Amino acid sequence: MHTTTDPEVYDLIIIGTGSGNSIPGPAFEGKKIAICEKGRFGGTCLNVGCIPTKMFVLAADAANTVRSAERLGISAHVDQVDWQGIKNRVFAQRVDPIARGGESYRRGDQCPDIDVFDGQARFIGPKTIETSDGNTPRLITAETIVIAAGARPHILPVFEHSGITCHTNETIMRLAELPGSMVIVGGGFIAAEFAHVFSALGVDVTVVNRSSRLLRHLDDEVSDAFTAIAAQNWTLKLGRTTEKAWEDEGGRVHLVLDNGEEIAADVLLCATGRTPNGDLLNLDAAGIDMDGRRVKVDEFGRTSVAGVWALGDVSSPYQLKHVANAEQRAVVHNITHPDQMIPLPHEVVPSAIFTHPQIATVGMTEKQARDAGYDITVKVQKYGDVAYGWALEDDTGFAKLVADRKSGRLLGAHIIGPQASTLIHELVVAMAHNMDMRTFARDSYWIHPALPELTENAVLGLDFD
Repeated sequence: MHTTTDPEVYDLIIIGTGSGNSIPGPAFEGKKIAICEKGRFGGTCLNVGCIPTKMFVLAADAANTVRSAERLGISAHVDQVDWQGIKNRVFAQRVDPIARGGESYRRGDQCPDIDVFDGQARFIGPKTIETSDGNTPRLITAETIVIAAGARPHILPVFEHSGITCHTNETIMRLAELPGSMVIVGGGFIAAEFAHVFSALGVDVTVVNRSSRLLRHLDDEVSDAFTAIAAQNWTLKLGRTTEKAWEDEGGRVHLVLDNGEEIAADVLLCATGRTPNGDLLNLDAAGIDMDGRRVKVDEFGRTSVAGVWALGDVSSPYQLKHVANAEQRAVVHNITHPDQMIPLPHEVVPSAIFTHPQIATVGMTEKQARDAGYDITVKVQKYGDVAYGWALEDDTGFAKLVADRKSGRLLGAHIIGPQASTLIHELVVAMAHNMDMRTFARDSYWIHPALPELTENAVLGLDFD
C-alpha cells in the first residue's frame, strides 16, 4: 500500500482506541491529531472484553443464584434462558451504540483537529506510518506517536490449520444460538469466565487444559480450591493437549487429546491467551524494539525511539484495562512534562476473575513472598467463619493474606468467594499506602455483620509475635 506522496504531518498520532482514545484532551488542545483504528472504537475492553463479558457473567450469576436457592430455604428453578435477549441487552442496547458513538464523536465537528483512519497502521520508516481512510491509502507522520494497539486472541496451531470453526472471546458472545455443548481449551481467566457463563446458562461445558490445575498463575491454595470447585461444575480434562481437531458434516467439533481420548461438542472456544499486536505494526522499519512479544518500553513508557511511546496490552506486563488507563494517564503526563516524568504505575496492581466463585488478588503469592526472602505470616480466613458467610451458606470461599512479619506490611491478598472483586479494594488501599497490618484492623470500624468482616478477621489472624 506504499504511496509516493509526502506524508501528512500531525502533532500526534495515536494507534488504537482503547485507552488510547482517552489521550486527546486539554493537554493537546489545538494540536493536530491522527487516530488509527482498524476495528471498533473502544478496543478490547468495551467490545470483546471487560464490559460485555461481565454483563454476561451477571446473567450467569443470576441463574446460579436461582439454582442454589434451595440451601436458603427457597424452592426455585430456571425456566428459560433468553440468549437473544441477553445479547440484545449487552450489545444492541449498550456496547455497540457506545462504540459507534465514540467513533462518530472523534470524526465529528466536536473534534475539528482530529482525523480518524480505519486502515491497519504500519510503520514504513522512522515515525512514518501507512494506513488508509476507507479505500484510500494514506501516509502520515508525527514527532509524537503513541502505540496503544492492544492484543488479539492466540489460537493454537492445531486449530488454526484445521479449518474448523474456532471461536475466541471476540466471537463467542455473539453466537447465533446458545449451544447444547461447548469445549473450552485453556485454563486461564478467559476460560474460567466463559466456562462459568455458558455452564450457568445451561450449556454442557468441557475444559481441556495442559496444566494439571486451572488458573495456575494464582496462589497455589486458590488455584487448587478453584480447580476442585470447577470439577463439580464442568467436565475437566487436565494435563491434556489437543493433537488433532476436525469438524463433522453436522458442524460439531471433534478433538483428539494426547492420550487418544476424543471429545465432541457443538462449539469450540480457544482461550489460550492473547498476543500483543506489536508484531502487526512493522516496527523494524521504525527502529522500534520488541521485548519478546511486547513492544519494549522503559519505566516511563518510552520505546527505543525518542518521541514514540507505548501503553496498554501491546507493551504492558499487565493485560488489564485499569492498568492501561493508568499507563495512559502517566504517558500523557510524561509527553507534556518531559522534565517531570513519572513512572508507569505498576507497584500495586489488583486483578479479578469473574468466574464462579469470584476471585480477586493483589501482590505476591505465598510462594513468591517466601522465594523473595521475606519472613512471612499467613492467614487463611474462611467465609463460613464470619457472620455474613453464615448467611451465604458458603463453605468454599476464603481470604488469604500474606504479610511481612518484621514490618507488618501486607505483601499479598487473595480472595476466592462472593464479592471478591469488591472486597479486595480495602486491601489494595492498605498496600498502596503501606498500612501496618498490626494496627489496621483496629484503626477503623468494620460494619457488623457485613462481609468485610472477612477481611477484618483475616488481618487479626496474622501472627506478628
